[in-house]
Amino acid sequence: MYLICSVSFAHKIKLIVFFNFYESTFSCATYSVMLSYVNETVTTGPQRSNINVCLFMRFEIHKYSCRLLNNIHAHVMPLSGFAPTHSMTSTQNWPEQGWALLQLLLLVSFSQAEDRVCLQMGDPENPQLSKDGDIILGGIFSFHSSWINRRDTYMHKPLPLQCISLNFRGFQYAQAMLFAIDEINNSSDLLPGITLGCKIYDSCGSIARGVRASLALINSQETIFKLSDKCTKPAQVQAIMGESSSSPNMAVATVIGPFHIPLISHFATCACLSDKNKYPSFLRTIPSDHYQSRALAQLVKYFGWTWVGAIRTNDDYGNNGMATFIETAEELGICVEYSVAVFRTDPPKKIQQIIDIIKGSTSRVIVGFLSHLDIDALIIELSQHNLTGYQWVGSESWIFDSHTAAMDVHHILDGAVGLSIPKAHVTGMKEFILDFEDSVSTTTENQRECSGHEDLAGVKNTFTDMSLMPIFYNIYKEVYAVAHALHDILSCNNTCNKTILQHIKKIRFKTKEGDEVYFNENGDPPAKYEIINWQPTENGNVEFVPVGLYDASLPADRQLTLTNRTLVPVSVCSEKCPPGTRKVLQKGKPVCCYDCLRCADGEISNSTDSISCVRCHSEFWSNERRDACIKKKEEFLSYEEMMGALLTAASLLGTCLTAVVMFIFFRYRRTPIVRANNSELSFLLLFSLTLCFLCSLTFIGRPSGWSCMLRHTAFGITFVLCISCVLGKTMVVLMAFRATLPGSNVMKWFGPAQQRLSVLGFTLIQVFICLLWLTISPPFPFKNIKDFKDRIILECALGSAVGFWAVLGYIGLLAMLCFFLAFLARKLPDNFNEAKFITFSMLIFCAVWVTFIPAYVSSPGKFSVAVEIFAILSSGFGLLICIFIPKCYIILLKPERNTKRNLMGKEGPTH
Repeated sequence: MYLICSVSFAHKIKLIVFFNFYESTFSCATYSVMLSYVNETVTTGPQRSNINVCLFMRFEIHKYSCRLLNNIHAHVMPLSGFAPTHSMTSTQNWPEQGWALLQLLLLVSFSQAEDRVCLQMGDPENPQLSKDGDIILGGIFSFHSSWINRRDTYMHKPLPLQCISLNFRGFQYAQAMLFAIDEINNSSDLLPGITLGCKIYDSCGSIARGVRASLALINSQETIFKLSDKCTKPAQVQAIMGESSSSPNMAVATVIGPFHIPLISHFATCACLSDKNKYPSFLRTIPSDHYQSRALAQLVKYFGWTWVGAIRTNDDYGNNGMATFIETAEELGICVEYSVAVFRTDPPKKIQQIIDIIKGSTSRVIVGFLSHLDIDALIIELSQHNLTGYQWVGSESWIFDSHTAAMDVHHILDGAVGLSIPKAHVTGMKEFILDFEDSVSTTTENQRECSGHEDLAGVKNTFTDMSLMPIFYNIYKEVYAVAHALHDILSCNNTCNKTILQHIKKIRFKTKEGDEVYFNENGDPPAKYEIINWQPTENGNVEFVPVGLYDASLPADRQLTLTNRTLVPVSVCSEKCPPGTRKVLQKGKPVCCYDCLRCADGEISNSTDSISCVRCHSEFWSNERRDACIKKKEEFLSYEEMMGALLTAASLLGTCLTAVVMFIFFRYRRTPIVRANNSELSFLLLFSLTLCFLCSLTFIGRPSGWSCMLRHTAFGITFVLCISCVLGKTMVVLMAFRATLPGSNVMKWFGPAQQRLSVLGFTLIQVFICLLWLTISPPFPFKNIKDFKDRIILECALGSAVGFWAVLGYIGLLAMLCFFLAFLARKLPDNFNEAKFITFSMLIFCAVWVTFIPAYVSSPGKFSVAVEIFAILSSGFGLLICIFIPKCYIILLKPERNTKRNLMGKEGPTH
């Protein structure tokens, strides 16, 4: 559009300025055109010149960037034959005043004129729909969804934007606005006596066209302006019902924001629009994507999808919304395999790249933060490649769009789930929208002429589809919000100093349907969503089934509620790690890609996807599945097990044999073989052997405090008593033969009394050692958890190792002494030389206990106890068999050899 300002001054100076408005087919986050009028008053002498300079600022639009071209030059060109005056020369200082504006073209001509006017040259912007009223509201909707791209050469005047692709939704939005206006005009409670009118423009989905429409709404349509008129009149409209998309609203809000004209959108959800520093006059009746993005992430987390792909619209709506989603998803442990941007005007090559990315991915869930126009274009490409079987998660822009569902003939989006605006019903709105009279009466070859009285109720197309009633309801609430603000202003009798924008921000009312309408400090409404699921019907259509709710006003743990959860697909990079395993990240991959390693022995994980295993308490051990700690099996030598039973039987057998031998000796106590070698020591030895066999039983069973102290002390004392008796018998043999030598009276020093005292003395020494051991550091029950990881060994700790080895050492000392003495007496003359048998018994005894030491130290757990019992029983049976069995053999089977003469060797044996 070209705008020419023609200004006439008293000095016959006419200043003509050309304004170039260039359309751009690219989208931009912020597009603004500013016209700055700078008045320079130059006074020379008595005369006075008013030079009005119109400056043009041009923005070159690029995708996502607006670049300011600073190139300012001012020229004042005198006409031929005209000599400039002093006042004209002062204009040479204009460039020095620092005007930093865009490309400026000043053409100065001088003519004879008296009137001062500013002419608007070019095509004016006219509304597509209008309605007269006392107060005018503006509307900008997309009656068309696209336009024909042209490349401007800047060599001629750009052609007007040619819109294509009729968009029935835009007409529905306009009808919803007209319905609300008519309802207010017919109301006696709201704005009584005042009618609302409207001017509605078609933006064709173009950001530049939307900005031009907004400028047209806030300015008048007059083409000639007298400079004598003051430019302080109010804007043509009091508020503008904004575009559906976020990017056009950002551009329009930037332009009209400084004028504090409210811009209210019904479908622009970008969270960036909540920034009141950038967009002070923007409000909306749909929740911000700040909440929707987080709700989508929570929804994905709820279904257990941790490995997803993401597709977004390549504009402010998609880029900002997806950025928030990805940020929240990472906080919730969700990994995004890929994130790609698409726009409906992208070339086929770029669309094919997106298709290849989807085909090569492993995720089965796709989060689509897309506008309905972009998803419609994408469905066509996905259908050609038969990319079915994916679970789609959608934003509110397309998830409940029946047109999108109708286009999905190949069932690409079947089963989709996403967030939608809660269902709404406005009484009378559906009938009003469908009561649309077509005033066009042109015909073509293939089209019949419209009369304007057709009934649209029976027509099935996008215009008659009422699935977007929640969006219509948002427009309805926008108009009512403005009406309530105007009503408050008109009711305060010129005492209100607030603007209409300030009143709208403060309003709070209920609609006739009972819904409360208000805006927070960012101009946003409360965030509530329905969770919708696409469920195919038998006839091949899709039914939008509500399956849950999301309410951002509730506590975090109650915001998301699903009431109808159906079977959903699985989309994970790695399957969940079951209990008993832990996650180990795969090198070079996101945190959602991992391997599951089984917990080590003694460690468990009792939850799914555990990042570490927990070690069990020292008395517990992991079960086979590694998902629970179970108490370790306590192990000790018990009577119930085979080994304990065998050792018990051996102990009792030894006790019984000793008792039998004792009975035999008592029965034949007066025979020579019993009396030959101190029968008192023999009976005492048998008694001590009985105690030795019985003390082994104290080693079997669950260790306790008394059993631990008893087993070692009883063993030490009884064995010393036993060895003392054997030592006494050995000394008796030696002394007896020594006494037969001439002049020897040794026996008087080693009689029965001395023998008893020696046995008592040797035994008391052991008793003293044991008492010291029990007093200083006695044995105690101990749970050994070091030798075996999976079980506890119940054993008796020695307390003092010195005491234990002192007891064993003393027994060993007496045994060696006894062996040495018996070895010396082995060849003494006697038919029944007891020293020989004592030597054999001591040899067995020493051999047993010498081998016991390494076996005891190296045997684990209860086997060390079994080794000790075996040593006790072996040494006990050795003494019993070697010393007493030969005598029992003679007593019972060879009684003829049981005579004094035979024992003295004075008569040979009989056959």
